[in-house]
Amino acid sequence: MKHGLIILNCIILAIGTCGGPLLTRLYYTNGGKRIWLMSFISTAGCPIILIPLFFSFLSRRRNSNRNNEENTQEKPKIFLIETPLFIASIVIGLLIGLDNYLYAYGLAYLPVSTSSLIIGTQLAFNALFAFFMVKQKFTPFSINAVVLLTVGTGILALNSNGDKPANVSHKEYVIGFLMTLVAAVLYAFILPLVELTYKKARQEITFPLVLEMQMVMCFAATAFCLVGMIVVGDFKVIAREAREFKIGGSAFYYTLIVITGIIWQGFFLGAIGIVFCASSLASGVLISLLLPVTEVLAVICFREKFQAGKGVALLLSLWGFVSYFYGEFKSGKKVVDKPQSPETELPILPAGDSVA
Repeated sequence: MKHGLIILNCIILAIGTCGGPLLTRLYYTNGGKRIWLMSFISTAGCPIILIPLFFSFLSRRRNSNRNNEENTQEKPKIFLIETPLFIASIVIGLLIGLDNYLYAYGLAYLPVSTSSLIIGTQLAFNALFAFFMVKQKFTPFSINAVVLLTVGTGILALNSNGDKPANVSHKEYVIGFLMTLVAAVLYAFILPLVELTYKKARQEITFPLVLEMQMVMCFAATAFCLVGMIVVGDFKVIAREAREFKIGGSAFYYTLIVITGIIWQGFFLGAIGIVFCASSLASGVLISLLLPVTEVLAVICFREKFQAGKGVALLLSLWGFVSYFYGEFKSGKKVVDKPQSPETELPILPAGDSVA
């Protein structure tokens, strides 16, 4: 289960990192124009977290009943999160909501490939914030990974000329570029902030507790974007936009919205899960590794230009990824070797086992 937990987080992070931008861009390229709606959708899929939380509660209650034949122990709590972590999660969630808006705004006017290369700069900022906020220790391998991934992003930037969408003005392109860059810096700050919250917490950080924190963060971010939708009047035009959607009409429009929300939730849950399992820097490295993959998928799906620089960046990213995790293995910090409490494992409900 220790292996399974980190593998699961890596898989859902990969799906979210690659699928989220592509689905969002699909919305924009087929007539969608509601930036606050896309910001809202980024975290609106958080109710699916209730499913693993429900099974986690059943597992805790079953274990409590097994160890409490005389009913002398307290019943397990429905929610593990305490007030300090609840408040911290709300604050982080509001920052995530702002970051969602900045990113959604940028993606409305930039190709996925360009947006991804700008987001790739978050790794350098992530390393800087992690050093000052959580005293992240660097090894020659992790430094090498940061340099390689940052250089790969720089190569992509040098080869991004002439990719401005036809229906986007120069001013919109520049503003979108800047908004995406700010989004990258802000998310690079959020990941170490989450790790710092784990370290400063006065209660044991378990995986079910991480899920609860993720739930609170996403609710706060969704509420932030919901206010934005109300202010700009998105709800008044969504039905019309759905009818006028270029592919599939209303049915495809609403299906796309739902699927996009679920996929983006995988990104946030995977990123926060990797911070729990390893570190904020590890999460940033994984995200940066996956960005060139998103570039390739954007070329295939939207016929965006694929230059030689993108191929070089992909190789550098793979090299940086291998360098980082080889360094972790050499330094004895591999996450699967760390002792963890049973709470960090996803619950297994044996067939026929009563939970009452």
